[in-house]
Amino acid sequence: MNRISFPLLAATAMMAAPAAQAANVEIATAGPVVELTVSEVIQSAPDVAQISAGVENRAPTASEAVRQNAAAMDRLVKRMKALGIPSKDIQTSNFNLSPQYRYDRDNEQQVFTGYQVNNQVNVKLRDLKRAGETLDALIEAGANNVNGPYFMLENDEEVKSAARKQAFERGRAMAQDYASMAGYSSVRLIEVSENFQSISPMPQPMLAMRVKAEAADASTPIEAGEVGTGVTISVKYTME
Repeated sequence: MNRISFPLLAATAMMAAPAAQAANVEIATAGPVVELTVSEVIQSAPDVAQISAGVENRAPTASEAVRQNAAAMDRLVKRMKALGIPSKDIQTSNFNLSPQYRYDRDNEQQVFTGYQVNNQVNVKLRDLKRAGETLDALIEAGANNVNGPYFMLENDEEVKSAARKQAFERGRAMAQDYASMAGYSSVRLIEVSENFQSISPMPQPMLAMRVKAEAADASTPIEAGEVGTGVTISVKYTME
């Protein structure tokens, strides 16, 4: 007789913390056990895109560098909101102030040259058709450090469910094949776990140079394509 043990979360009552504790449960199995890892990916059209946009600048003093950056970022955020992007979809992702130096070869020493500020925000776009227009507008507004767009599927529960079902059915069929080859007629599930991941092409980082509005005859072409929603399940079956 084979015995399989695995952790089971058991809720603790009348306790403030912890809310749950691990307990070991043993399941007796009469036949061999087959353990499988199965992955499934479903491709679908994305429904949101994320762009990282910001301003990087330098000045002789820290206060001046921050003041200049704040003014530039204020113009940038106002332009985003003018495009119809709500405040909830604009989030600061990075602010960095750092001293800058150059190497003086004649005196063989580092020479202080000022301060650099980098302020970055993540912007979530829900109208994917306007991605190119939005990129152009951000650059025209003063953004000189732009990455993206990164396409994602925000409403992914239906796709996750479909991927889970396909992976589970394939895992059971594989376990049944192993059982048949080993001379057993059926299998019984004794453990399952899963892990989800989003799979999408990652664009190369782009240093966006400021352009004049009159020079922009057309929006930057952006194609959303498809993104993958993947699930990996681990299953254990006992042969019967």
